[in-house]
Amino acid sequence: MHKTYFNWSSGKDSSLALYKILLQKEYNISKLLTTVNQDYGRVSMHGLREELLDQQVRSIGIQLEKIKLPAQVSMNLYNQVMEKSVMQLKEEGNTHCVFGDIFLEDLRSYREDQLKNVGIQAVFPLWKMNTRDLFFEFIDLGFKAITVCVNTKYLDESFCGRILDKKFIDDLPSNVDPCGENGEFHTFVFDGPIFNQPINFEIGEKVLRGYEPSDDDDCFTNDEDKNWDTSFWYCDLVPVS
Repeated sequence: MHKTYFNWSSGKDSSLALYKILLQKEYNISKLLTTVNQDYGRVSMHGLREELLDQQVRSIGIQLEKIKLPAQVSMNLYNQVMEKSVMQLKEEGNTHCVFGDIFLEDLRSYREDQLKNVGIQAVFPLWKMNTRDLFFEFIDLGFKAITVCVNTKYLDESFCGRILDKKFIDDLPSNVDPCGENGEFHTFVFDGPIFNQPINFEIGEKVLRGYEPSDDDDCFTNDEDKNWDTSFWYCDLVPVS
């Protein structure tokens, strides 16, 4: 078996990819890897409290490694920090890593190019699968998730803090991918077949936040996608003991 680390986001695509990779005999998942905003103690992009990430990972039962990044981070700094972390993972004997990406070619190429520098092979168990089918597979397997971040370019506040179910996908606008693969929404998974017990939380306040992209933040995009999304609704989830 290949010793493998898993790029864990805390959301639905990661959860489904982990579920599928654990069914295979080829990979031994040694640890989960998550980037965390060190200024706010939250999962990068998702805005999830670090405490809920910790509870989630304890329920899964796989070791977690956090990569702490500042709130304002350039791609140059991001690449430097990630390369250092991946080099350490390589020294620990990891030869492969897993991502939950589905169809973003530029993002896959970026990941593969970066990993070639340290001799790690990327694995994409959801690659090119139909995203509507994946959404329903996720639900039918018994996973439970809630949206924690939505892109205001695609979705309004009402979609933030919603449980993923069949009505959710029916309500999505036609220009929104069923799995939010273009960054339309992000989720927190709190129960499902990879968990030993559900994660308890209460829904807190919703906050609208914006940011200004740095000059070198366009490494994942093609020329027609340089108009970055800069406004998001976040739903705060509060841990319940």
